[in-house]
Order: sequence, then structure tokens, then C-alpha cells
Amino acid sequence: MTKIVSWNIQCGLGVDGQINLNRIAEVISSQGDPDIICLQEVARFDPASDQGQGADQYAILSDLFPHHSAFWGPAIDRLYSGEHNRRQFGNMILSRLPVLQVFNHLLPQPRPEKPCKNMPRQALEVVVNLESAPLRIATTHLEYHCTKQRYAQAGYLCEVQEEVISNLDYQCIAPSSGPYAAIPRPERSIICGDFNAVVGEETYSLLNSEIPLISKHYIDAWPAFHNDKKHAPTCGIFDPEQWPEGPHCRDFFFITESLMPCVKNVRVDEQTDASDHQPVTLEL
Repeated sequence: MTKIVSWNIQCGLGVDGQINLNRIAEVISSQGDPDIICLQEVARFDPASDQGQGADQYAILSDLFPHHSAFWGPAIDRLYSGEHNRRQFGNMILSRLPVLQVFNHLLPQPRPEKPCKNMPRQALEVVVNLESAPLRIATTHLEYHCTKQRYAQAGYLCEVQEEVISNLDYQCIAPSSGPYAAIPRPERSIICGDFNAVVGEETYSLLNSEIPLISKHYIDAWPAFHNDKKHAPTCGIFDPEQWPEGPHCRDFFFITESLMPCVKNVRVDEQTDASDHQPVTLEL
């Protein structure tokens, strides 16, 4: 069994207003000792994100999971006048499984149709070596305020999968060593994270292969496993001021069809209030 947890940890900020990365780690460990941990909203030396602490949350979380290797994907990396000179904000993956290679994807930011707040977005991809075969896992945090950018970012992730498939035959003829060697980058793929889209929204439909001219590779793992059961809420359970729409789902696992027979469970921890989002676990 391979367990993957995805969670927008809001820089460790709980609904109680306290930042506590130890609490975050405890909740993650309680999900069944996951093999791969995909986190969104992790800050490094960014006092604007962690109530003035300016901590290296990537290093802290890495230390809290000493048996996992840590990988960093900054969406924001900016000059800062503080002690560490740079302030960063982005995604993180911790893996207990061997990671064959890593890709950092800067997601598109097309010009909004009208002025709105928006920020750079990123997807962090790792290729992990399972006993059965390699598996690609990407985690991301799509744009919240700008629908046009969010849709373009989802489209980019679909294009990456198309590109990977088109290059599969090349991997067979590439050199076996040296800088031009082709490291396995398989079709089997998972995209997880905070997509800032709800079921039925165009961005969700794109990633769920409901727009076949653009996307045809991914499906939402929740209905693939739970059939007609409504998505469990991944935000809005404990903080009505933050989420006036109430409990709803915007955090998903999208998987390739080739992984459907491997899915053993998809579940949401609806009990913790250690972030404004809930952890989601996929078991393969």
C-alpha cells in the first residue's frame, strides 16, 4: 500500500489563530504514516505569511519528517531586506520512497480580463520509484482570485501529461547514462493539491477530462472510488468568516485512468482544524 497525503497547511495557521507546525506534523502522521506528503502554502523567511516569524518552514517540516526526503517548489521567490535576503512561498513534497527526478513548473499567468488580485503559481512534480513501476506525482495550488488564470494553469497541467505521453517512445532510444540519459517519466500520474475550483466549475471539468478536445487523461479519484457519494468538504468546516459559502470541496486527487484499479481509498480528515483546509489521503 502506498499512502499519499495532500494538504494546504496555510503556513501552519490553525483556525485558532495559532501557527503550529508541530501540530501540522502530528495530524499528517495520524493519517496512517503516509509515504508521500504533498503540502501547499509553505513559507520560507516570509514574515508576511507566518505572523512575523519569518521562519524557514521547509526546513522545520523536513526535520519533523526525518525519514522522508524533502523537495521544494517556490511559486514566489523575492528579494527581501531581512536577514535571509529572500522570501519564498510555495509547495513542498516529502517522500519516503526513492525520487528518481524532480520538475518545477511555473504555471501561466495570462492577463486578467479585469483588475484583480493574483500571484505566481507553481506545480512541483516528482517521479517516485514504486516496486511495481515509477509514478509521477505533482502538487499544486492554483489561482484563487482570477478564473482565467486558474483555467489556464489547469490547461498547462493537462498539456504536460500530453507531452509526457508523446515522449514515451523516445525514452526507449535515449542514452542510458550521461547528461542526455532519459530518466523514466511514466504515463501513470497524479495531480493533487488546492485547485481553488469546486465540482462543476470549468477548471474542475477540464482536469476531470470533461472537455475532451483539451483534456482526456485525468479523472477525479473521489467519484472513481466513491461513485455517487458527494465529495467530503475540504474547507469551510470550522471557519465561516474565511469561507462564508460553508463546507465544500476544492482539494482533489486527479489520477490517470491507468491508476483506477489501484485506488484502495480516498478520504478526507474532517476533524482537524489545524488549517483552513482539510488533509486528503489517497491510498494505492
